[in-house]
Amino acid sequence: MTSHDFGPVVLGGNVFGWTADRDESFAVLDAFVAGGGRAIDTADVYSAWIPGNSGGESESIIGEWIESRGNRAQVFIGTKVFSHAERPGLSAANIAAAVDDSLRRLRTDYIDLYYAHRDDDTVAQEEYVAAFDALVKAGKVRTLGASNFTASRLRSAVEIATAEGLTPFTFAQDQWSLVERGIESSLVPTLAELRITELPYSSLASGFLSGKYRAGVTVDSPRAGGASKYLASHGAVLPVLDELAAAHGSTVTSIALAWLRSQSVVGAPIASARAVDQVPALLEVVELSSEELARLSNAV
Repeated sequence: MTSHDFGPVVLGGNVFGWTADRDESFAVLDAFVAGGGRAIDTADVYSAWIPGNSGGESESIIGEWIESRGNRAQVFIGTKVFSHAERPGLSAANIAAAVDDSLRRLRTDYIDLYYAHRDDDTVAQEEYVAAFDALVKAGKVRTLGASNFTASRLRSAVEIATAEGLTPFTFAQDQWSLVERGIESSLVPTLAELRITELPYSSLASGFLSGKYRAGVTVDSPRAGGASKYLASHGAVLPVLDELAAAHGSTVTSIALAWLRSQSVVGAPIASARAVDQVPALLEVVELSSEELARLSNAV
């Protein structure tokens, strides 16, 4: 695993330019750094799903904030290529163009962690592995990651890089939480074997693991539909989270993140905040016993 210290959580930038406007985003970023946070995750496509947006809004807000605060050296920034409508896929030419777009929006001359947002089976792995390595050699990117890859494709990408003397993927980003455990059977053992650090997204399951979604409770959030679907299938985990939060004088959010943080391949979970008052629970570090971790694992 990497020795990089991501802090207690990586701040998800998917809300910037979506549920948080520029000023709200700046306030969240300020509170995150003031509380000890240091790593921020975004993507070139955030937040193209909003009417009137085209993608790049999150990167642009982060870039403006970094420039205004003069703190580029103090923050670790990850972003991604593949999904932007004008920069689709992982061809070598597209990767080269997309990284320059991201650098411009982020107002920086390097990206700490650059991901393939997903695999591209229309491009030879040799091509995109070499293209990502070229960015590292050019100094535009410092480390590389693969998001939403299967175990076999991640393995073959690393094998190609190793055989050719190129920079391999050393980070992964996948959906993982107490209620989304699909990567545990094949991908997690592969990550451990290849010594790849996982930075899981949707670590709070669209807010379900914040504990605010309960039977009979209406929550005003753009993510309410995604979160409430877990009530029927995974509602049994909430009483356990409540009990452990009370025992530790903590929050349901902090307990859910603590479970994920305890997994051996995890560098830090990714979680977002659209308001300043949501930031402290993301940054709080709770140490759970092996018995408490097992109770959570078995409750879903």
